[in-house]
Amino acid sequence: MKIAVIGTGLIGSQVVSDLTTAGHDAAGHSRSTGLDLLTGEGLDDAVRDAEVVVDVTNSPTFDEASLDFFRTSVTNLLAAANAAGTGHIVTLSIVGVDQVPGLVYYRAKTLQEDLVKAGPIPYSIVRATQFMEFIPAAMDWTTEGDEVRLSATPIQPISSAEVAAEVARVATGAPLRGTRNIGGPDVFTLDELGRITLEATGDHRHVVTDPSAGLFAQAKGDVLTAPEGAHLTGPHYRDWLRSH
Repeated sequence: MKIAVIGTGLIGSQVVSDLTTAGHDAAGHSRSTGLDLLTGEGLDDAVRDAEVVVDVTNSPTFDEASLDFFRTSVTNLLAAANAAGTGHIVTLSIVGVDQVPGLVYYRAKTLQEDLVKAGPIPYSIVRATQFMEFIPAAMDWTTEGDEVRLSATPIQPISSAEVAAEVARVATGAPLRGTRNIGGPDVFTLDELGRITLEATGDHRHVVTDPSAGLFAQAKGDVLTAPEGAHLTGPHYRDWLRSH
């Protein structure tokens, strides 16, 4: 099966590897390969003869510009893939993305989903909880001196390897014409995750619980945890930390 993977970052590179290992003709495409989703440059070549297109791209910013990024990139991608005769498009999104209207980036990802659903190509959406790899970055965003200010938002971290594996599985199956939710095996509050991470890595910073700190402070209740019926998979966070 010929599969075009749009985006070659943390997830895209692993999706290409998983698909290639499984015997598929998979190739990654991004700005580094000459693809510009906003102008359309290189897009026709990227999706030519592709039976499936996998979109794991990300907006370069989390602000209002992310809305324009997804509006333009998805519109261009759908048009090119449809013209190429692609029969299935797979989009990676975020669990609870439509339940955090206070976050512009989440509104942008919801727009991305809506455009795919309304498009001409049979689709599958994979919604994942927060990647384990992103926890240290989330901590750095709210570090002030030796304090890491984190909200007590419930988080259900999943390894990027499991996300990539699920995206690859969905890409090689029939279009879901719907959404599949996936998450890690355990739920923590974000401030608890911060303390676990600092202890495991020997970091001398300390966590201060701050209900207003960081992006995830906008998420209310447990909207960022996997909903009922989601597929829970992968290592426990402490085990993942030890292996990384």
